[in-house]
Amino acid sequence: MNQKDKIQFAGMGALILITVFIIPLLNGAVSSDSWMHIPSYQMNLWGKYLAYAILAVSLNLLWGYTGLLCLGQCLFFGLGAYAFGMHLMLMIGEQGAYKSVLPDFMVFLGYTELPAHWKPFYSFWFASGAVLWVPGLVALIFGFLAFRSRIRGVYFSIITQALTYAACLLFYRNDFTFGGNNGFTDFKTLLGIPINSDMMQRSLFISSGIVLTLCLLFCWWLLQTKYGKVQRAIRDSENRVLFSGYSTTSYKLFIFVVAAIMAGIAGSLYVPQVGIVNPEEIQPYKSLEVVVWVAVGGRATLWGPVVGAIFVNALKSWATYHYPEFWIIILGALFALCVLFLPGGIASLLPVVKAKASQFVAKFKGRPLAAAEGPGESA
Repeated sequence: MNQKDKIQFAGMGALILITVFIIPLLNGAVSSDSWMHIPSYQMNLWGKYLAYAILAVSLNLLWGYTGLLCLGQCLFFGLGAYAFGMHLMLMIGEQGAYKSVLPDFMVFLGYTELPAHWKPFYSFWFASGAVLWVPGLVALIFGFLAFRSRIRGVYFSIITQALTYAACLLFYRNDFTFGGNNGFTDFKTLLGIPINSDMMQRSLFISSGIVLTLCLLFCWWLLQTKYGKVQRAIRDSENRVLFSGYSTTSYKLFIFVVAAIMAGIAGSLYVPQVGIVNPEEIQPYKSLEVVVWVAVGGRATLWGPVVGAIFVNALKSWATYHYPEFWIIILGALFALCVLFLPGGIASLLPVVKAKASQFVAKFKGRPLAAAEGPGESA
């Protein structure tokens, strides 16, 4: 990455951080009567978009930079969401509808005591760690078996989608101890603070923005290393990398696990802001939507997935309110148009805009563009 790209990256990173702190400031420090005031529900909605952006960045690390199209990324998102949701459910305590220390769905299903695997989740720190190691462990086991068997290309995409579908069916079962089709909801507190309070929602929004920035910094750093170069070489021609003496299995497995952990973190930030998690979040079509976000924003670019996730979900919020029956058609048309006419995504428009701006500036100054770019000009 040259100096110009570094400046651009730093500038956009600073823009995210500034926005992340300005929006909560306009929510908490500005009177609700002011036109500058941002309502809590609006900040909460944008916090959800930031969590989705982290999920898109995790898929881009796999698909854009390693060439692994995973159609099950929402499985890891859901595992992180459920891991953190277990802690939130236990924090409800006797504030639930049944006035029991057990989660309401367990009382309804006739449980008399808390299952053993739920008890460690009373600890906030254990739940926070589970957000990392649960999706990471699943990705490690599945990835080891898949990559050792030399499964790649479209076969890898199909098998990840099959894994997601199988996991979704498990979570729909009442006897799986995760709430069945209703999942987890009606959360009350987080770290002793009411989860619906403005202060907590502002904290979650800021946390989402900071985590997104850290994920982007990690991806940027990884791409500068030798590991990142081999990673992109695997995407372009895995056979050549194998002939060069590198073990592509270990490289792909590492990236697969890291992307799963990032998706799990996104899920843990999503749950307290949305207030619910159920098997719907693990449905295979959800992972296909993430693919659309990355494609529309710009695959194999650092900022493209962020732009794509926010743009598509903002469009979804608008379309499902005004034209709910046409949203699927709009999404499909958007993806088709992007593939046909803008394969580089929204991110590919930036060089075009910059070139047009340079032409405009050159004409505005009364200087022919050819003269400005001719060989006689000094650099």
